[in-house]
Amino acid sequence: MRNRAVKFAGSTVPSCKSGEPNSSPAPAETPKRGAVPPAVEARFSTQPDGATGQVIVIIEKRVLLGECLASAMRACGRNVISFPDVESWLQTAAATPASLVVFCAGSRAGSEEVSRAISLLLCAPVPCPTVILSDAEEPRQIVAALEQGARGYISTTMPLQVALEALQLVQAGGLFVPATSLMAAAKSTDPGGARNTTHGFTSRQAAVVEALRRGKANKIIAYELNMRESTVKVHVRNIMKKLKARNRTEVAYLTNAWTHAEE
Repeated sequence: MRNRAVKFAGSTVPSCKSGEPNSSPAPAETPKRGAVPPAVEARFSTQPDGATGQVIVIIEKRVLLGECLASAMRACGRNVISFPDVESWLQTAAATPASLVVFCAGSRAGSEEVSRAISLLLCAPVPCPTVILSDAEEPRQIVAALEQGARGYISTTMPLQVALEALQLVQAGGLFVPATSLMAAAKSTDPGGARNTTHGFTSRQAAVVEALRRGKANKIIAYELNMRESTVKVHVRNIMKKLKARNRTEVAYLTNAWTHAEE
């Protein structure tokens, strides 16, 4: 039988001879219900090319920040999985053992919430070193975290590469704390620096308080104290928290009252 052409909407599609196999491509197989398409599965893969086999778990309840941190670490060749809270990871901890857990405390370091999270992490089915990522470098908070069982404490003001080296040190069995916190602790115990650490503030915080009393903007404070503007914002936030002040004006008012009382 000769080939016949069948026309559909202006196009010509040759028909096959009777008894010959159809050379047209087979229709794509419909994925089963609930199956994850390969493209989607690849998109959410946690191990990039060249990544190490050791899994780092990031716990950050602010989803966007957690995903950004995880993406940055994956780009540096780390195998990373992120979870919104400790409970979510503990549910899968047995199936996804980690070599290190990074708990993002933000400005909550030293709070009951962070203390409870550290306790839960230490009770994981397969215990692993825990590192606290915080906006502050308060010596008291660092010591409290270490005494509770944390193996490291890194600040959000730290460059990514330095933070990765610190995590690698903890993975190898070491312990890491910022040198700046040790310097602040040393100054707080130095009688000559007592004026700079009054009312429970570190020397850097005391300098920021003095600048706030003078009505200076964050950018000016950062320039005069040789620190980043983001670091100044963290100090201001922690100062307000300590004083239970709602704004910078209340900080200035409260600290001015202290100054007059001392005089």
